[in-house]
Amino acid sequence: QVQLVESGGGLVQAGDSLRLSCAASGLTFGNYAMGWFRQAPEKSREFVARISWSGGGTNYLDSVKGRFTISRDNAKNTAYLQMDSLKPEDTAVYYCAAAFGSNAGYTYWGQGTQVTVSS
Repeated sequence: QVQLVESGGGLVQAGDSLRLSCAASGLTFGNYAMGWFRQAPEKSREFVARISWSGGGTNYLDSVKGRFTISRDNAKNTAYLQMDSLKPEDTAVYYCAAAFGSNAGYTYWGQGTQVTVSS
């Protein structure tokens, strides 16, 4: 059974940093691209960042470029999202997801972790 478990969310002030983790089990982690998404109250879920299976390719939502960094450790079956210079508009539930191969859609999703940024 595939599981993606996010952790690291919390309540912080604007300008602070958080690092989210996504621990994967039940799959061959190195075969999957990993993504982070978020959903704010009364808003649709939006893409935040993606990293290729090897870690060699990344892409980001424009509003987080230069502030967020996605990474992965295939030896630990874990993906990360380092979030710096957080803003109140970053407040959302953050989800990680796994996509098999380079161009496939996301097959597996975590349960989410809440990030709240106060002004």
